[in-house]
Amino acid sequence: MRRWVKRIVLGALALLLVVGVAGYIYARPLLLTGTGYASHSACAMHAFADAGPDLPPNPLVPYLRTTAGQEGASSTVLGLLAKQRSWFTPGFGCTLARTAPEFGQPAPVAPNALTSTPAPTMEPEVAEALARAFGDDLDADGRRRLGTRGVVVLHAGELVGERYAEGFSAATPQLGWSMAKSVTNLLTGRLVKQSLVDVDTTGLRKEWTDERASISIDDLMRMTSGLTWDETYDLGTPITRMLYLEPDMAGYVAGLELAHPVGEYQQYSSGSTTLLCQVLADRSRYGEDLPRRELFAPLGLSSAVWEPDAVGTPVCSSYLWATPRDWASIGQFALQDGVWEGERHLPEGWMSTSTQVKPVAETDEVGYAAGWRVNRLADGTISEPELPDDAYWAVGHDGQRMYVVPSADLVVVRLGFSPGVPGGELRTEALVADLVSALG
Repeated sequence: MRRWVKRIVLGALALLLVVGVAGYIYARPLLLTGTGYASHSACAMHAFADAGPDLPPNPLVPYLRTTAGQEGASSTVLGLLAKQRSWFTPGFGCTLARTAPEFGQPAPVAPNALTSTPAPTMEPEVAEALARAFGDDLDADGRRRLGTRGVVVLHAGELVGERYAEGFSAATPQLGWSMAKSVTNLLTGRLVKQSLVDVDTTGLRKEWTDERASISIDDLMRMTSGLTWDETYDLGTPITRMLYLEPDMAGYVAGLELAHPVGEYQQYSSGSTTLLCQVLADRSRYGEDLPRRELFAPLGLSSAVWEPDAVGTPVCSSYLWATPRDWASIGQFALQDGVWEGERHLPEGWMSTSTQVKPVAETDEVGYAAGWRVNRLADGTISEPELPDDAYWAVGHDGQRMYVVPSADLVVVRLGFSPGVPGGELRTEALVADLVSALG
């Protein structure tokens, strides 16, 4: 009898073990997404802000075990499962990889004049507008939820407004998330100016011998490549696999099949922008140093770091860090149509073309042009009536915003950590509208 009981117990334990292993295998991609996000955030926040990781509310967060140091960070589930490692490289930030990446020497970048400009004495109306953006009229919980960490305002090229949350300053780099997509448009313009690429360039990957060969640079900027994609951050979706499971992110995206005819369907895709940067890095032959050589050095963005993947492709969809002042310099560069300190760095009229929405048969991102969101839509209607018609802006995850308003000679940058706060509650459009009125 005891023998049969023992066999039943052992059989049950074996079954539980099999179920547990099978469950882990099934859940492992999701767990790796969590540990990948945590290790990368911990590595970067330790390097750039001397702080702990920014982790949005998630059931997995209490089970993550994350450590960070000078060489990078690692994260596991319960100290044992789904380990992911991010490595820090000076000049290139943090890279999620199994082993430490080997990158070249980063190009030197001298700071621009805005870096050392004294903090402005703000006009009362400007100070009031920034106060509302920081939620001074809210209680502590409301301010915490709003999560504004920094606002910088340039008017006629001059610093007229600036404020930071406790623990942050003008010297603290902050992650722009998908604002990087708009900066990729400027990086593309730099190479177009040098005739290294053209917006109509096709045949972008040698393995594309089917309809994908007709995908152009412009299609990647405007998200009309037609490549299969899902921007939902969930188990098994392309965006989570690209960012947290693939060492060669662009190679993974290039291997996806077409889901729509090229140029007809606009679908928001971080994959398109990262693939575009692989093309730019390859054509320029600068690899991971492309952003520093072609954008950061000419503009004096000494704080800026664009983190690459394990094979050295800048993750142009998501991983650009810079101080709020350097973000504002990027906006000013766009406002000036690529002219900086008297020298033209973009083709003349680049921003006018880049901020025009092209009609498509169908879109899931109304108002998206060539990397920028614009106020005037393809049919002539206005997206945000409280803003000037010619306003355009960059948008990033968790509340990152950079507005450019040519008619008001205005650039406004808002950075923060606002997970779960709807765009309409961020107060960013109201901030820009208040500043247009105050400085008009």
